[in-house]
Amino acid sequence: MLMKPLTIGNLKARLPIIQGGMGVGISRSNLAGTVALEGGIGIISTAQIGYDEEEFGRKPIETNLQAIKKHLKRAKEIAKGGIVGVNIMVATKQYAEYVKSAVEAKADVIISGAGLPVNLPELVKGSVSKIAPIVSSLKATSVILKMWDRKYNRTADFIVIEGPLAGGHLGFHEDELVDIDMDAYEEEIKKIIDLTKEYEGKYNQDIPVIVAGGIFDKEDAKRALSIGADGIQVGTRFVTTKECDASDAYKQAYINCKKEDIRIIKSPVGMPGRAIWNPFLEKVTKGRSEIKHCFNCLEHCNPKEVPYCITKALTNAVEGNLEEGLIFCGENAYRLNEITTVKQVLEELTV
Repeated sequence: MLMKPLTIGNLKARLPIIQGGMGVGISRSNLAGTVALEGGIGIISTAQIGYDEEEFGRKPIETNLQAIKKHLKRAKEIAKGGIVGVNIMVATKQYAEYVKSAVEAKADVIISGAGLPVNLPELVKGSVSKIAPIVSSLKATSVILKMWDRKYNRTADFIVIEGPLAGGHLGFHEDELVDIDMDAYEEEIKKIIDLTKEYEGKYNQDIPVIVAGGIFDKEDAKRALSIGADGIQVGTRFVTTKECDASDAYKQAYINCKKEDIRIIKSPVGMPGRAIWNPFLEKVTKGRSEIKHCFNCLEHCNPKEVPYCITKALTNAVEGNLEEGLIFCGENAYRLNEITTVKQVLEELTV
């Protein structure tokens, strides 16, 4: 089975491979721009994207909004005409402002999860940006497509289905992540694909379906395409590339981790997530860390109640302070054993 190019409206990627958005600071302009240059679709995570800017501590949201434009511009320069977009979490405080910044910077695509992006069509109206919800179930897909259809008389430009083997925050209940049956989940994916066909017919347009979560090699890519997906989204594989925006220490944490180190944790904002177990996570299981400064990152976060500041933990990790850092990862991070390049990863995934 040969991979066909991925067409999203008037956009065409030579490879049907989207690099997953990874915050805080893991996928910014360098990684996203290089993936786009090499024929995939590069995605910048807007989650605390301006963490290393001078004004971030004082004005986090304003700094992030400026950083979105800065990193999109830089990524597009690297990409030389390749497709570059952003991943914006619905749970982000002032979500609409983040979308508007991406639209103003002419993001080619906007992918949105961690909640249902119910008003995304309104926020991108009249822009060049293509939009996709991240979904994990038939029910969520049905809700969002029905809502966009009824309220905005439009549908998704593409859909990203993020499965239970993905990294970071997950769209599943904790009990669903204990004993994962991927064969059963593939049936769910097929149902979602069937549902999108109905909307394709109604709107007379293609709605590519992208499968994400745990895709590590050619065999995984082949399997996703064989059940009807139009493309794949991959995150973890790109972390250990030279071009990834994270520190070398962060990349080494992936290379050094073992299978048993990768665990499901409960994020401070109540969602389950997948991360590498380390001294920081060991420490926070024993008691709450006092939060001295709030970075206004997520809607459902009360600094007086949460066990630790997720922004601080993720920032520490990306900068290489792993003893005080939270290291999100996908199920297969333990299989990585060397620093490679974006070009090499894309070649290894291409079937």
